Amino acid sequence: MRSRIFAVLAIAVLAGGGLAYGTYNIVQNGPSQAAGVPTQTVVVAAADLQLGSEIKREDLVTLEFPAGSSPAGSFSQTTDILGRGLIVPVVKNEPILEAKLASREAGVGLPPVIPAGMRAVSVRVNEVIGVAGYVLPGTRVDVVATASPNDTRADTTSKLILSNVQVLTAGTRMEQDQEQGKPMQVTVVTLLVNPEQSERLALASTEGKIQLALRNPLDQGAPETPGVKTAALVGTGRPAPAPVARPAVSRPRPQAAVPATQSAPAPEPLPTVEVIRGDKRAQEVIK
Repeated sequence: MRSRIFAVLAIAVLAGGGLAYGTYNIVQNGPSQAAGVPTQTVVVAAADLQLGSEIKREDLVTLEFPAGSSPAGSFSQTTDILGRGLIVPVVKNEPILEAKLASREAGVGLPPVIPAGMRAVSVRVNEVIGVAGYVLPGTRVDVVATASPNDTRADTTSKLILSNVQVLTAGTRMEQDQEQGKPMQVTVVTLLVNPEQSERLALASTEGKIQLALRNPLDQGAPETPGVKTAALVGTGRPAPAPVARPAVSRPRPQAAVPATQSAPAPEPLPTVEVIRGDKRAQEVIK
């Protein structure tokens, strides 16, 4: 009885081992992809590419997409887009689309990025003006100018002059120090503005100081502010009214009391008699 049980167990182990070995060989030797599924070649970015970059061969790779699922405007050959410039940033493995590229005659760099009717104006900033490095390409800012219309410190005013302005580029460049003549590194931010805004920005940069205020990209409002002066900032916007001089009121001087004079005694009346003449009566004094 015991020998029969061992024989059945041995047959089961051998059968299971043979089945597992056959399944392993089928999986290893079988096709890696399901047969009959068509694919399509799509050109994608090999690394993160910045706005205005010129596309080179090492910037591109190809991936296989299921047929019919490739994005509209994509390319299948890298030679079709070499040398063209990007008008929007692209991340790694993102398909390169026609809408993200500048035309061949537009060239590369910043000019193809500027829309019709707009201008790109660069301003020098520091860590404070540039919001501690948080002003990056694609962000939106407000521009606050501080200046005095008549070079008087009391009339110095801070005013919001531009609102909801797009930042095209932000970086550093080398300039020559005017005092020492040595090269120095400065931070430059390029803003996308219309011609009228470019005039306001140029005047504010030369006649006063500017400050960038970082905005939430979902906030599309354009507030109108009256500006603030130094006196209003510290709470002395209106001078205190001068005291009004009141005319002096003249008071009459008290007059000295005049002593009352004693009146002379009235003289005694003279004796009189009553004279009757007919129906008339008269008083006559007897002297």
